[in-house]
Amino acid sequence: MSATTPTAPALLTLKSVSKAFGANQALTSVDFEVDAGEVVALVGDNGAGKSTLVKAIAGVQLCDEGAFYFRGEMVKISSPQDATALGIATVYQDLALCDNLDVVANLYLGRELFTRGPSRAAYLIDETAMEQSALELLDSLAVTTIRNVREHVGMLSGGQRQAVAIARSLLGEPSVVLLDEPTAALGVSQTEQVLELIHTLRQRGLGVVVISHNLENVFAVADRIIVLRLGRRAATFDVRGVSREDVVSAITGAEFGVGAGLSKESA
Repeated sequence: MSATTPTAPALLTLKSVSKAFGANQALTSVDFEVDAGEVVALVGDNGAGKSTLVKAIAGVQLCDEGAFYFRGEMVKISSPQDATALGIATVYQDLALCDNLDVVANLYLGRELFTRGPSRAAYLIDETAMEQSALELLDSLAVTTIRNVREHVGMLSGGQRQAVAIARSLLGEPSVVLLDEPTAALGVSQTEQVLELIHTLRQRGLGVVVISHNLENVFAVADRIIVLRLGRRAATFDVRGVSREDVVSAITGAEFGVGAGLSKESA
């Protein structure tokens, strides 16, 4: 009799997560998981609970109930510092960039590199080392559209700004990256740049969670799609064998039938 190989635990797992804001039940017993080298798209209508779930993972909002597991071990995420320490990075839709600072300064804001000054009695910001490191980081992510890392971020395109925000999130060498609407309000070419960047994150072995309303972009980058509806996990899809109609059906609650690769969740 052949032995069965045990399945390795997911990189990040949430079990039975619930969150209420007064009388509004934002999340109800939601399970969630993302593995290393996987892109999971989190989709749903406005108010479905997507942002609440991501904020719970990021440690911004505490859940009322539920358990968190990282590489199979139960963990506590009660603050952004907890999430960062575990290796979870979040890039919010507003990007939180400083337009009046250049790319290097934005990447290293709050985590500057220092060197000893001439008198060796004081430390100075090592601009040369930071610039070189910024160039190497962007090159490792195949970001070719930013040619001058000393250009102010306010002069960059939307796609370039998104690249800077994602690159900044990687300085702490995270295992999981959460992207909130990374292609919102971007043009076609800028969107392609960001989608390629997400592919690169997957190739680097990161677990990537993408919130998006754009199903075309979701199908372009995701391995799995998790649908939230009215605060519950409504369905899970493997993008290799499902249609957009099935995804829309799960989002809206309409009945289009069950396509290949679809797993409906219990309410």
